[in-house]
Amino acid sequence: MGKMNRKTRVALISVASNSLLVIMKILAGILSGSISIVSEAMHSGMDLVASLIAFIAVRTSSKPADKEHPYGHGKLENISGLAEGVLIFVAAGMIIYEAGKKIMHPVELEQAFVAIAVMVLSGIVNFFVSRKLHKVATEEESQALEADSLHLKTDVYTSLGVGVGVLLVKLTGIAILDPIVAILVAILIIKEAWHLSKGAFEFLIDVKLSDEEEAEVIKVIERHKDSFIDYHKLKTRKAGSMKHIDFHITVPEQLPVGEAHKIIGNIKKDMNENLLNTRVSIHIDPYVTQQGKEER
Repeated sequence: MGKMNRKTRVALISVASNSLLVIMKILAGILSGSISIVSEAMHSGMDLVASLIAFIAVRTSSKPADKEHPYGHGKLENISGLAEGVLIFVAAGMIIYEAGKKIMHPVELEQAFVAIAVMVLSGIVNFFVSRKLHKVATEEESQALEADSLHLKTDVYTSLGVGVGVLLVKLTGIAILDPIVAILVAILIIKEAWHLSKGAFEFLIDVKLSDEEEAEVIKVIERHKDSFIDYHKLKTRKAGSMKHIDFHITVPEQLPVGEAHKIIGNIKKDMNENLLNTRVSIHIDPYVTQQGKEER
């Protein structure tokens, strides 16, 4: 299958797993009365919304450029990442609010071992789904899927942390440990949300490619340095998984148009073979000799 189908398929896996885990955690929270488990259900609920956003983003962002969107739809993935980050902030705020109420009015836990089993199962499921998402996100350079994988990776730690918290409450009888663990979960979630939002926002304001990616771009250009006099005005940016690379090359003033076109074609071909998802724009500048300047 093509890239689009692969990205969509793995996004659907995330939607399905999050749907199942939300139901399981809600039931476990109701049975146990644990605010930390209810907070985890809320977290997974936000993860479910985020995975739906990621699913829509990867479907739409892969559409080819059209008259209304001549540079393609790639930035929808960046918008998706930013939206997911905001959702996580909201989830964290709700968790802290509910945990604060439970600190003031602690509740004894029931059906604790059922709740612990659900948390452990949740951690295991999200561990494998997160790894699959991360693998595809890396190979396809999808920010939407990368954001979704980070959600689930955090959910692994928070689920296991909540399970440990519930176990500690049953072993020690200290009910206040449950909301305290919930607040620690919220702090982890806030940290995750900050990194997601920051990364997505940077691409929305056209931050340059990473130093490693730009070094690879320069390496490709340098391989063709015998075909032109120099290159300059290199600019890069990223929209979703698509890397946009723009620069100028200087060629002899009398170089035939066909030869100049061939040089550009060779550079673009090399760039596309060495960097995934690239759109290259090269401007030709004529090199005018001192004699040519005098003649003018």
